Amino acid sequence: MAGVALPAPATLLALAHAALVDQLDRDDPAHARRRLLADLASATGRQADWLAHTVEAPQATADGSLDLPLHHLGHALGTLRLHPGDGLPPADAALALACITRTLAALLLRENSGAGPGAETFAADAPAASHPNSSAGSGSGVSAGPLLRAALRGAGTFVWEWDIASDRLGDIDEGFEQLGYAPSPERRTQQHWDAVIHPDDRAGNHEAYLRHAAGERDYYEHAYRAQAADGRWHWLQERGRIVEWAADGTPLRMVGTQIDVTERRRAEARALEATERLGKIASHVPGALFQYERQDDGSARFPYISERCVALLGVTPDELAHDASAMLRRVVPEQRAALMAGIAQSATAQLPWWCEFDVRRRDGVTCTVRGTASPQRQDDGRVLWHGYFEDVTEAKALARADHDKRLAEAANRTKTEFLSRMSHELRTPLNAVLGFAQLLALDGGALQAPEQQRRLALIRQSGEHLLALIDDLLDLTSIESGHLPLVLGAVPLADLVDDTMALAQVAADRPDLQLQREGASELAAWADGKRLRQVLINLLSNAVKYNGAGGSVRVVLARVGHEVRMAVHDTGPGLSAAEQAQLFEPFNRLGQARGKIEGTGIGLTVTRGLVRLMGGSITVDSRPGAGSCFTVTLPAAPGPAPYNCNLP
Repeated sequence: MAGVALPAPATLLALAHAALVDQLDRDDPAHARRRLLADLASATGRQADWLAHTVEAPQATADGSLDLPLHHLGHALGTLRLHPGDGLPPADAALALACITRTLAALLLRENSGAGPGAETFAADAPAASHPNSSAGSGSGVSAGPLLRAALRGAGTFVWEWDIASDRLGDIDEGFEQLGYAPSPERRTQQHWDAVIHPDDRAGNHEAYLRHAAGERDYYEHAYRAQAADGRWHWLQERGRIVEWAADGTPLRMVGTQIDVTERRRAEARALEATERLGKIASHVPGALFQYERQDDGSARFPYISERCVALLGVTPDELAHDASAMLRRVVPEQRAALMAGIAQSATAQLPWWCEFDVRRRDGVTCTVRGTASPQRQDDGRVLWHGYFEDVTEAKALARADHDKRLAEAANRTKTEFLSRMSHELRTPLNAVLGFAQLLALDGGALQAPEQQRRLALIRQSGEHLLALIDDLLDLTSIESGHLPLVLGAVPLADLVDDTMALAQVAADRPDLQLQREGASELAAWADGKRLRQVLINLLSNAVKYNGAGGSVRVVLARVGHEVRMAVHDTGPGLSAAEQAQLFEPFNRLGQARGKIEGTGIGLTVTRGLVRLMGGSITVDSRPGAGSCFTVTLPAAPGPAPYNCNLP
């Protein structure tokens, strides 16, 4: 809506009360009418006029004005015209301005009930009212005329006059009647009226009067609770003004109006309760719930946004309630145009809005925000979106990480397939090379020269080394692809260790190295015997190769709970923490690639993969200069009840 929205109900009610007090003070309904129209124009930002002709029902005119009929007590009293109407629904505007139109009708009725110029034909039906000053101090009250009283009563308004010196209230019976009390000639003072005011509200009510009497306020105005005859509490809204003063400045007479606003208060309380309930719910939502309103002139605001906007956008709800550009200023400059273009397109097409944009908060942090909302065009031309803001910074990062992970996995699968195919392709010619080398070595008559025998031995050793590398690659690719077949069963560990230690001793050809088995001898692991043998050979091979002169290798067997442990201790050079962190990486020989000790660099990688496939784990405990201990833990084979044994 390009114009100004209608004021709040309390503001409109105050305008009506001010006009009534002015009428009671001056007994000049024409002046009060003109003042009411001027105050209404100032409050709404629209021209407000009274027209003599009366429309049948609220309507919008061809030039964009809004006409509201003025009817009361069977009389047509003209039309209230507001310009511009700004697309306000006539029926809704008539309901919102009911207190204004009723008061205006009452003033017109009073104005035309006199015998002066311009009196309407219905003036004879309305007896003239006496001037308020005629009743000052008499206690009989002010008489504004039957027609004016009837109009005010229809609007739920009670008019009162207070003779301050005698504490007499005029027409007090009407006020008590609003609360359901029977008339009583004994109740005529402010003190009697104070008796029905809630004890907690009396001091505030008197304080409001004192501020007006001291000149701090132009009007006395206060809302308080009063007890009705049935015991329930009603909310009353009062507005008045001192209209007569003594020569020494003492207030003598005061007039005012009173209206029962209980239902309005209840409606406001329900609305407040609903807002608070929504706020409590919204506080547990990770993002911010909002309403976004856009006017035809391009200005915008957030009528509602939950408190989470502070953490999310770095802007408070109060800031956004007045100006939506407070959020736009937090959006990175290069994205602002696209953001606003999306909102404009949503408003034009009335389609849901969706956008992701980066916000720089006051704390310097930049986060990615996703906004979604559904537009709804209002009758007055505004567009109102209901939506949700959420921080998707982490979600975007996770999505990118997942994408990168998928790319890495795809690359790894490609690498695995390549290695597997190449390994198979290499085995065929390599087996042929080894076979012919063996045949040549056996043909002693043809090849007797020692140098030729040495060269054949080198061919055979290099081929066997390459064949071992290919076998390890095939195992590694099978493990990574999950296609390595296993035959699980009970594997006696003592026999397995003894056999593999004997092989390692022969292969090492080092009589100075001592190998021994320790621990329980009846243990069995639930594993694949062939693959567990391969694991132990790899561990013993490393323990022997990297051991020093006169060293030792110990294999300690133990059972802990439902698991068996096989620990391989050596007296080698040991490993640093950095080396342990890289120990199981394929093709990483920890700086030994150019050393004298041969190796493929994937033996431990295959070993860990095999142990994991069999449902176990492998750990290393090592310090530089203190040797290493590799511990393989596997499920125990079904058998006797488990017992605990601490590894040495």
